[in-house]
Amino acid sequence: MTQLDAGPTAFEVNFDGLVGPTHNYGGLAHGNIASGNNAGLVASPKLAALQGLEKMKALADRGLKQAVLPPHDRPHISTLKRLGFTGTSDADVLSRALARSPEIVQGVYSASNMWVANAATVSPYPDTVDGKTHFTTANLSSMFHRSIEAPTTERILKSIFTGGSYQHHSALPAGAHFSDEGAANHSRLGVDYGHAGVEFFVYGASAFNKAAPRPARFPARQTLEACQAIARHHGLQDDRCVFAQQNPEAIDAGVFHNDVIAVANANVLFYHQQAFLNTDEVRSQLDAAYRALKLPDGSGIHFIEVPAMEVPIEDAVNSYLFNSQLLRMPGKQGTTIIVPLECKHLRRVHDYLQWLEADHPAIDQVIYFDLRQSMRNGGGPACLRLRVVMSEQQIQDCKARVFMDDALYEDLVAWVNRHYRDELSAQDLHDPALMQESQTALDELVGLLRLQTDQTGPVYDFQR
Repeated sequence: MTQLDAGPTAFEVNFDGLVGPTHNYGGLAHGNIASGNNAGLVASPKLAALQGLEKMKALADRGLKQAVLPPHDRPHISTLKRLGFTGTSDADVLSRALARSPEIVQGVYSASNMWVANAATVSPYPDTVDGKTHFTTANLSSMFHRSIEAPTTERILKSIFTGGSYQHHSALPAGAHFSDEGAANHSRLGVDYGHAGVEFFVYGASAFNKAAPRPARFPARQTLEACQAIARHHGLQDDRCVFAQQNPEAIDAGVFHNDVIAVANANVLFYHQQAFLNTDEVRSQLDAAYRALKLPDGSGIHFIEVPAMEVPIEDAVNSYLFNSQLLRMPGKQGTTIIVPLECKHLRRVHDYLQWLEADHPAIDQVIYFDLRQSMRNGGGPACLRLRVVMSEQQIQDCKARVFMDDALYEDLVAWVNRHYRDELSAQDLHDPALMQESQTALDELVGLLRLQTDQTGPVYDFQR
């Protein structure tokens, strides 16, 4: 399928992760400055979930296609069993693990799967050789607490994206060589969602090229080799792919994923001056790939480079200016940018956004959202969503009840209020009742969202 025979209208659907009932501030993510700085604070799972739902509903009310992805089962008892903890019941296994290794238990309680930008890399049907939408589940092998997510993520994706128009690929082999953190390091540029686009992969280091620059302080979580493997799996054309290296100095400043320093949508790339290792070369390659689309209107990419003199990289990291969403609002010509409320609190960031909204031809609106519970753990608006281009037919064929509307919003808010705690501290992870509360909630959620289990079996391990 090419851009000249792309077929029916397509939409970019934002699938936001629903924050799970064990949301807590564990400080588990090395290289994520917010995560480390807020470790040990008392979290509010209820407020976190409601803040996320409020953003979803607000965007759906503006006419965007908005959907939800469910949280994972936590604590993940299957992982404890794999690590040698035994017992006659799940509660017994958890109790023994708490007694012997509370650090491991903290990892299996993590609600980090809420950041579904790390769930998978998605290539939509206009870009692939076989005309199918391809998913590759991320292996997240850099961090223990995230490396356990892939099997459940794959089952969730298969339960929602069913039928012959999808191709699902399991996670790449684990380990440093093919470390993959999903769509947080992948973007797509194009004139229209239903036409072929340029797939833009950003990596932190090359596993095999030891001479290439790499960060010194924090790990590079995405490798070039992982990006190339995903492109092969998805059947992407070489001349429509660009592979760019992150600036190692940015990673060492706390830019653990590309979506902390750059974001793209349609034909707009919004990025910090220090985002990429060789910015001029990256822009040249993107321009060439965009020209290869042979667009009839001759349009090009709008590059919005934010100078370090106006927004220092420290301010970009602290505000999550670039962990934002670029959206095409129905009925609007320009692009809307969704940013966290923290962007108002740093003067230079706020000044830049005011200028952007008033004077830049590609951006016509800035909307702020309070996502403080997620932000304190190191994830902003872009972390919370997985973008999936879908045709009208694919949306109509989706049997799961995941597309946001008034009724689903009300049901999910009521579900959160029934099952979630107002506060959760590190000490609360030792409460055996928390596991039962979480399992009861997720058991109900599967039915509420009508997740399909014919192909994968039950979504959650505790249901098996």
